[in-house]
Amino acid sequence: MSTDPVINCPVIRWNEAGEEKSARWRSESGMPPPRRVVIADDRMTADTAYRLACEGTALLWRGDFQNARQLLQALARRAYEKPRERKNKIPPVTPTEAFHLHRQAQSQRARTLGMLLIPFNADHSIPLRRAPDVRTACTEAYGTETEPYIASLRGLQGLIGAHEWRKNGVEIPALGARIHPHYGVFAPIRSEYIGLVNEAPLPELVATQSVAFDIGTGTGVLAAVLAHRGIKRIVATDQDQRALNCARENLTRLDLAAQVEVVQADLFPEGRASLVVCNPPWVPARPSSPLEHAVFDPESRMLRGFLNGLASHLEPGGEGWLILSDLAEHLGLRTRAELLAAIDAAGLKILGKIDAKPNHPRVSDTSDPLHAARAAELTSLWRLEAK
Repeated sequence: MSTDPVINCPVIRWNEAGEEKSARWRSESGMPPPRRVVIADDRMTADTAYRLACEGTALLWRGDFQNARQLLQALARRAYEKPRERKNKIPPVTPTEAFHLHRQAQSQRARTLGMLLIPFNADHSIPLRRAPDVRTACTEAYGTETEPYIASLRGLQGLIGAHEWRKNGVEIPALGARIHPHYGVFAPIRSEYIGLVNEAPLPELVATQSVAFDIGTGTGVLAAVLAHRGIKRIVATDQDQRALNCARENLTRLDLAAQVEVVQADLFPEGRASLVVCNPPWVPARPSSPLEHAVFDPESRMLRGFLNGLASHLEPGGEGWLILSDLAEHLGLRTRAELLAAIDAAGLKILGKIDAKPNHPRVSDTSDPLHAARAAELTSLWRLEAK
């Protein structure tokens, strides 16, 4: 039985050797099946492939798999080169304009590079010469299959990368252990927010009522940190099934399953806690794929939902910890005044704030179109309580 939650599976159709064919279409980015499909193999040049892909024509590969990888690299080089006609254009005036242009360029590149397609058998094997064995990586992401399907080579590379992250894990110094992210679950590679949760002073109430909620737990890393800090009972929530499975697996591996209960919920579980922690997506913009929901929060839905529901889920004397990057403020997508107004309107007051400077590679990447905003970014833990 397939574990795929999708009920109405899209179908891709094409003509091959004069015969109409079709197969199940898979796209974790949410891209619909291409309307135009041509058969491609080792004889196709990179220039021809790039022209077709830019026009919206998908290339269903029938040649050598390793040659398909090389072709995708060639397409990527062309997609990331700046067109000559853009050199004399006026650069973005505001950080907000730079952000939207950057997102637009990302989306266009993703569509173009997603046009190189490969076939899969029902067991996730690839019926191409010199194809690697990707069955484990695909099963981890998709579950078991019952029929052949078509997917993009770029999407497969994402699955393989996620499999390596899951296999090797991410070292978390606060735990002295590794967290193993699953495909589609945000990997805890930005360590500053974990350090903030590990170092912030616990509410005094925890000494007598040792209960905490971790809202939007993802991999379960913050719930694990709270458990290591001695909180006796933690309820970790998420609404995504992949995240729930990932968190349970990580907490079991860390021998914390008895201490942390993982439940499916849109934000809060039932009841109240002495400490409620949430690290929502930090950019109030529309995600371009389901995999971006960990970063992009349209209209600050999760942020506002957490703030508006926090007071009613805190024990008297309890604290809510909001861990939030101010990148959106530097991009002009949200102001500090708007954040403070949302906190006040939710019936909350600020007890204090602890800041940390991100240290991920993009901070020092001057070629990044958003470098100025990233260089100024701070991640903060806001200590909140009910008025």
